[in-house]
Amino acid sequence: MGTVMSLPTLFGIPNCDTVRKARKWLDSQGIAHDFVDLRENTPPVSRIASWLESVGAERLINRRSTTYKQLDEAQRDALSGDAAAELLREHPTLIKRPVLVWQDTISVGFSEQDFAARFNV
Repeated sequence: MGTVMSLPTLFGIPNCDTVRKARKWLDSQGIAHDFVDLRENTPPVSRIASWLESVGAERLINRRSTTYKQLDEAQRDALSGDAAAELLREHPTLIKRPVLVWQDTISVGFSEQDFAARFNV
């Protein structure tokens, strides 16, 4: 991994509308990419921790998700502390989607403008 020519990697959940839009956009632009299903291949805590470091908990944690609403108060509190990455690994649907990792950059969510700028199209 980590070579300059590596493909962009899109982390998400296949049935998520936003993830579908992002994948469709990448395909329509002819941008080859890897797709990782967050539920089936949840990244290790170290990677999730680096995402948190890069974009911050406010950006990465989906506080509108059903999963978030089902957490107890202690778990919700943990999301703003050191245990956040472990909790996100346990509950990958708490990660706002999609997460795009490419050339040492990370973005969360999907907007055509953001992707167009990122891929220079």
